[in-house]
Amino acid sequence: MKKRISDKINDLKDYLKQLMVIKPDSLKKYVKDFKTRAACERYFERIAEAVLDISILIIKDKGLHIPDDDNEYFNLLGEKNIIDFDLVKKLKEMRGMRNIIAHQYGNLDDEIVYMAINDELEDDIKKFIKIIDELLNQEE
Repeated sequence: MKKRISDKINDLKDYLKQLMVIKPDSLKKYVKDFKTRAACERYFERIAEAVLDISILIIKDKGLHIPDDDNEYFNLLGEKNIIDFDLVKKLKEMRGMRNIIAHQYGNLDDEIVYMAINDELEDDIKKFIKIIDELLNQEE
């Protein structure tokens, strides 16, 4: 299980690094370039999926009951003091944005997606990775 978690962490790091390389430095550039916009959205989806996959693997590894709802995975990690509740909230918001992008619920608001990618995503994901890395290192 640890190897699978570690592999997913590496995937997550790669997705984040690739997103940070391709994301434009302004909303105007983001909106104007549909190829870059589509690529950013896809990497955002991949990042959100990887975070969920890692959360599921951690829950399984800890022998915890698997929740029925995706957002409950993050709540459970918070309740078990694996991640703090501020990060739980942000991961749930990221998951919601991922669902909007993936399922095209209405028209996407490019400004909201751009802000989500630029404002806190990198810091939040790096924080999540650090927590999971520390958790894996404790158990060795």
